[in-house]
Amino acid sequence: MLIDTHAHIDMEDFGADFVQMLARAQENGVQKIIIPAVEPSTFERVLKTAEKSPNLYAAIGVHPEDAKNFDENALNLMEKMIKHPKVVAVGEIGLDYYWDRSYNDVQKAVFEAQIEFAKKHDKPIIVHDREAHGDSLEILKRTNAAEVGVVMHCFSGSPEFALECVKEGFYIALGGVVTFKNAKKMKEVAKIVPLERLLLETDSPYLTPVPFRGKRNEPAYVKYAAEEIANLRGIGFEELARATTENAIKIFRLNEVQNG
Repeated sequence: MLIDTHAHIDMEDFGADFVQMLARAQENGVQKIIIPAVEPSTFERVLKTAEKSPNLYAAIGVHPEDAKNFDENALNLMEKMIKHPKVVAVGEIGLDYYWDRSYNDVQKAVFEAQIEFAKKHDKPIIVHDREAHGDSLEILKRTNAAEVGVVMHCFSGSPEFALECVKEGFYIALGGVVTFKNAKKMKEVAKIVPLERLLLETDSPYLTPVPFRGKRNEPAYVKYAAEEIANLRGIGFEELARATTENAIKIFRLNEVQNG
């Protein structure tokens, strides 16, 4: 069994073949999928999507690129949505300095506020960290975010940074990028992160793995990342699948979710 810990399958990209997409995921061993929100306007859509199957779950949070949309209304909405039985995490939240560094301080404040929100409700966090490794780690350490659990989504740092995160007790989530021929850094990360700290994800519809690069990504393709990581580590696919699935169930407490 595989678990896709990060897939934006609430997006319109999946509107035409949603049922078929879920069937393909099951056929490829993907039994559970977590759908993260990125801004307040998507919260309800994410929850409704998660309600479509017992194997779908949701995360609620404001993405750093939408940090300017985080206000009292957004926080009140999060307070309401976090009580939904399908919500297993706060995310995706974090820092992104790639496009625009003019509001870094706003991003930091919003990130910290959402970590405190997650701690208040005892939910793990899904962290988006792009070209902001130092600041992300500083905030995560200072706020003791590891108390509720930290997932470094779509990890993009160095092998050394990965080990720093592992030392703090964080989980490292890897996806399609690890299959790219030129992704030498990610392949090294896949080799050295302890198996008990690894998670799998697709970030669908983005970052499609080889051999489907250039097309829409979907949860079924998480197996290609799993195969590549298993090969890089010199272990069997089944061992990798079992470990990452156990990790996902543990960090997101999926066995405790009441599907009704």
